[in-house]
Amino acid sequence: MSISKRILEAIEAFRSGDIEASKKAHSHDRIKKAFEEHKTGTGAYIGEAVYGALDGIVTTFAVVAGVEGASLSSGIVLILGFANLIGDGLSMGVGSYLSTKSKREYEKSERDRELWEVENYPEGEIEEIREIYRRKGFTGMDLERAVAIITSNKDIWVETMMQEELGILEENSHPFFNGLSTFISFIIAGFIPLIFFVISLLVTGFADHTFIMSVILTGLALFAVGSLRVMVTQTSWWKSGIEMLIVGGAAAFGAYLVGYFLRGLA
Repeated sequence: MSISKRILEAIEAFRSGDIEASKKAHSHDRIKKAFEEHKTGTGAYIGEAVYGALDGIVTTFAVVAGVEGASLSSGIVLILGFANLIGDGLSMGVGSYLSTKSKREYEKSERDRELWEVENYPEGEIEEIREIYRRKGFTGMDLERAVAIITSNKDIWVETMMQEELGILEENSHPFFNGLSTFISFIIAGFIPLIFFVISLLVTGFADHTFIMSVILTGLALFAVGSLRVMVTQTSWWKSGIEMLIVGGAAAFGAYLVGYFLRGLA
């Protein structure tokens, strides 16, 4: 789930102690616009794209490092690298599609159940609403007034049950586009470690430097894409970038060692 631009601005205002910036992020117009954008699914695919890109870079570079450790040719790097791009990319995309589809089916079934209970046994659902708001600190007439307001609108009533009782926050992301964004970001980012190996096929004498150039470019890409995690988390961009650089480097180093110790089998 991605964090909206308004929330990111509010987080930055908090970190810098900027009260005026916080007021701006909490203005009526900004809050209303943010809720409308969430309702229409704006930015719903950012998180999938970011994590798809990170997985694409890490897994492809691990393949490159493993082949390099085994001292195999650039041709093997490209064969295994592109095989990983297509195979893993499709797997990630389909997995994202099925995950989102299953989640939406579950949300729909629970919404249908809550609606059925509201229509067929409203007394029980009213008591559940009453208990939810009693736990929030409502008492006496304030509690009964809150219950009456919520249960006077069936849509709000069901929505409240979905969020407060079941903890389900529904999103409007489409399963197909979720899967597609994951697949495309995986392919694009995963191609980065292979760029210089492709160039080496066209430029004579470049082959001796392909791996080190791939390491440098992949490291920069890992830091850059890792820093974009700030769009789906609340950590600082540079910490996220360094974290992904370490994780990706560790994965590649492990793959390199495997290739090195098993190079005699090739």
